[in-house]
Amino acid sequence: MAEISLNAQKREITTKGAVKQMRRNGNVPGTLYLKGSEPISFSVNEVALNPLVFTAETSIINLKIDGTEQRCIIKDVQFDPVSDRVIHVDFQGVTVGQSLQLQIPVQITGNAVGVKEGGHLQTFLHKLDVECLPRHIPEHIQIDVTKLSVGDMIHVRDLGIENISILNAEDTVIVGVVAARGTTEETVEELKTEGEEQAEPEVISKGKSQEDE
Repeated sequence: MAEISLNAQKREITTKGAVKQMRRNGNVPGTLYLKGSEPISFSVNEVALNPLVFTAETSIINLKIDGTEQRCIIKDVQFDPVSDRVIHVDFQGVTVGQSLQLQIPVQITGNAVGVKEGGHLQTFLHKLDVECLPRHIPEHIQIDVTKLSVGDMIHVRDLGIENISILNAEDTVIVGVVAARGTTEETVEELKTEGEEQAEPEVISKGKSQEDE
């Protein structure tokens, strides 16, 4: 897993006016949570923070606050409902030997055979809640959908990842191939036969995102 350095400044003033001014100056207020210690308030440059937020990868962050460095991960992010800018970020300190609970992005790979049959590939869950030791944190969880036909789904129970416990309910659907609207079972069978006789162009349609934030 990649480790990225991020500079921040400790902040003492937490009034609404001070926070608004901070954001106008291009900085984002944040809080660092450490087990057994009081939370630390800080501010970080918005431009430097954005690449760590708007990404499909998970990284360990070496957060430097006034010269003191702490390894951590992003715990929670708050966005402005209008502009979608980051308005607050929470970090969770990482301690060697202590397990963490965090969200890991799902990465879909492969071309599902069900798409050739006339179905649509739909992702229902874009992140998974997991628990693991810091050294086992993956950048993402890869799921191969190549063998999925129309009606096939991949559930949490179908995943087996070494050294990682998935906290989502076992019957939660992550990704599947759903029939196109108005497509009957007979039509699907016809499409299967046609697909065997001639190559059909693949059309993959993503479903609506369901954020777990």
